[in-house]
Amino acid sequence: MRIMITNDDGIKSPGLKKLAETAKKFGEVIVAAPKEQCSAMSHHITLRNDIEFSEYDFPVDGVKAYAFEGTPADCIRASFLGFIPRAERPDMVFSGINEGSNCGFDIQYSATVGAAMEALLYNVPAICFSQGVRECNLHGGEGVITDVCDKYLYDVIDELLKNELMSNCCWNVNFPNCRPDQYRGMLYDRFPSQQAFWDDRYAPYTGEDGRNYIHMSTEPIKGAEEGSDMKALLDGYISIGYVRNMVLL
Repeated sequence: MRIMITNDDGIKSPGLKKLAETAKKFGEVIVAAPKEQCSAMSHHITLRNDIEFSEYDFPVDGVKAYAFEGTPADCIRASFLGFIPRAERPDMVFSGINEGSNCGFDIQYSATVGAAMEALLYNVPAICFSQGVRECNLHGGEGVITDVCDKYLYDVIDELLKNELMSNCCWNVNFPNCRPDQYRGMLYDRFPSQQAFWDDRYAPYTGEDGRNYIHMSTEPIKGAEEGSDMKALLDGYISIGYVRNMVLL
């Protein structure tokens, strides 16, 4: 199996390295990822400029990697439309591991998910992986605890590779930010919560330079619907669900 991995946090992201290390146990891995941070770019692609790329000395043995001056969707689109020879095209796309969950309304903005949506256009299955951070901090301390992801990432991949989805859907996996003793298990068939993880507010103001601006402030929400991806994370579960590409039948 050939697996292409991308992300939206950039090619230097620890989550990308972790995903590549684990994916190597399932087949040949190639990385095509943005050179810089591209969070919240959704399915944005580059149309009016050439995309610069370069080989990248990736810190996982045996993994060839390329850094793109573009978005995650660019990385997948370019790879399947000429960058990668047809005979070497990947059989699977992994996107992540994103720093921050991709649940509920946030799925709409996610460039992690956007890359997976692009893969589906070429009839290539995809899995999105995200690690909860501040929005679902269950341990009450500073920073992110990735113990659950570290322990169960292989098992999740192994299970999902055995379970096919419809060709217009990709898997969406979210790991909770919690201590091992707070972890409660895996929940499948989670639907996207009908809200965002963040309660955002926008307020206009005039700056000292006399120009008008809009400032965004935000607070994480406290609860979510039973059966949703967000509720699973808030309760200490790994959330596994799927996202549909609405332009595909």
